[in-house]
Amino acid sequence: MTIATRPSKHDVADLGLAEAGARRIAWAAREMPVLRAIRERLAKERPFVDLRIGACLHVTAETANLMIVLRDGGARIALCASNPLSTQDDVAAALVANEGIAVFAKKGEDRDTYYAHISSVLETRPQITMDDGADVVTELHTRRRELLPDVRGGTEETTTGVTRLRAMASEGVLAYPIIAVNDALTKHLFDNRYGTGQSAVDGILRATNLLLAGKIAVVAGYGWVGRGIASRLRGMGSIVLICEVDPLRALEAAMDGFEVTTVVAAARRGDLFVTATGNVNVIGREAIANLKDGAIVANAGHFNDEIDLGALGEQATSRRELRPFVEEFALRDGRRIVVLGEGRLVNLAAAEGHPPAVMDMSFANQALAVEYLVTKGGTLAPQVYPVPRDLDEEIARRKLEAMGMKIDEMTSAQSEYARSWKAGT
Repeated sequence: MTIATRPSKHDVADLGLAEAGARRIAWAAREMPVLRAIRERLAKERPFVDLRIGACLHVTAETANLMIVLRDGGARIALCASNPLSTQDDVAAALVANEGIAVFAKKGEDRDTYYAHISSVLETRPQITMDDGADVVTELHTRRRELLPDVRGGTEETTTGVTRLRAMASEGVLAYPIIAVNDALTKHLFDNRYGTGQSAVDGILRATNLLLAGKIAVVAGYGWVGRGIASRLRGMGSIVLICEVDPLRALEAAMDGFEVTTVVAAARRGDLFVTATGNVNVIGREAIANLKDGAIVANAGHFNDEIDLGALGEQATSRRELRPFVEEFALRDGRRIVVLGEGRLVNLAAAEGHPPAVMDMSFANQALAVEYLVTKGGTLAPQVYPVPRDLDEEIARRKLEAMGMKIDEMTSAQSEYARSWKAGT
């Protein structure tokens, strides 16, 4: 379904890009069968009629398909970017011009514009928030508290955002219930591992045209994102080192066949560094002092503070762009350090983000989580909640069906055995 009327308020780079954006959205939709099935149902049932949704997500073709699903379910949507470099300008244009969805996002927007766009979304007085990093939630709880009474619930897409929200909940300041979409098994087991694993390497290759075989690659963080990146770098022939602070994850990395070491020790050896921790200054001042001449540094965590760009800038005598999203810092001691995508998410800054096939599951979770909040939100306390297990399993089942695969079902005897404590040796 296409909406003919264009939203009166929007801010995108060029509406003339809408036709190209529409083709990109349609191409992504081909690989998103689970979301397509949800769209068909919601378009019939219309559970979101006149529901105001404020979304702060990466403005990509995959996100566009999610916005269209919610729109077809009756929602009124305002969308802004969750990262200044992640917007696909043609997609933003198509959503405004062809789909009647208010978008406030431009690739490369500065910090002031980024927060102005969040403010524009909040001006629509959203009843449901959708976040990727919790910036909208933070704005609501700090500068726009007068809007909180309108909000019935929210969803959060990424690990960093969930961490921030749980901190708010533990301090007793979270004002409404939020579904941690990131923690759904069909999200983090697949999106974080397979999606980021592939797309981060894709971004690095598009930016640099680097031969990975034989390079010493350092992955900081061995969560699901780090696991995915490490496995793909190894698959491309890199010698992979893992840096961790969690002894259990470090031990797992060692058992998976990776060498585990500290960031500072790895700095002396690595050709390529990828951070994936969700924390600050992972490659900090001491590590920067030990980086080899020509080392390439990229980030696959949410925010651009995993690399201490301030410390790097202090040591630089000059900076220059070698290629799009490739910046060289010439240091006082003669070394040259290369930073990809301004230290922001390399898979979105330098490439197109996750493949649509994996975002199909993540955004199916988002759509069903919004429906759950509309149905149950009034009964939920202001806490962070998991995606209900039955929704997670429904998405997995639908994805398997779309892939032409079948699974077994337990017999009644097997089900009874699984529930019983009486059967023994």
